[in-house]
Amino acid sequence: MRLATPPNKVRTRGFTLAEVLAAMLFLALVIPAAVEALHVAGLAGEVAVRKSEAARVADRVLNESLVSTNWTAGAQNGTIDEGNLEFQWSVKSQNWPQDAMQLLTAEVTFTAQNKPYTVTLCTLANVQTTPGATTTLGAGAGVQP
Repeated sequence: MRLATPPNKVRTRGFTLAEVLAAMLFLALVIPAAVEALHVAGLAGEVAVRKSEAARVADRVLNESLVSTNWTAGAQNGTIDEGNLEFQWSVKSQNWPQDAMQLLTAEVTFTAQNKPYTVTLCTLANVQTTPGATTTLGAGAGVQP
């Protein structure tokens, strides 16, 4: 008579100490890098939103200066509060090398995460037009970190 052989035991294995330590080392390297990447992405998003708001402020200030012909009186500056954000602006005019035109430049300065940023918006204005009838011939924009 033959004895019944025990059924094959399926042996379950856990992780070895070396595998657990390797996984912990990998996580110790990856998690700080992922957190830093999220921080940088958050900063970039905040700066992008503030730059677009600053560009809107620069456009509004430049248009108001053109309509009211305040730009002929020299440099102007001020501060605009939008919500809890503060934007400092200045408008300057300088001679355009061609024709009797003036280059008007509006600069808006703001801070994002304790770093200063500047948005610059420029346009040309005709000096020879009558007050209140200033025409804009071209426009350009630039953003500087």
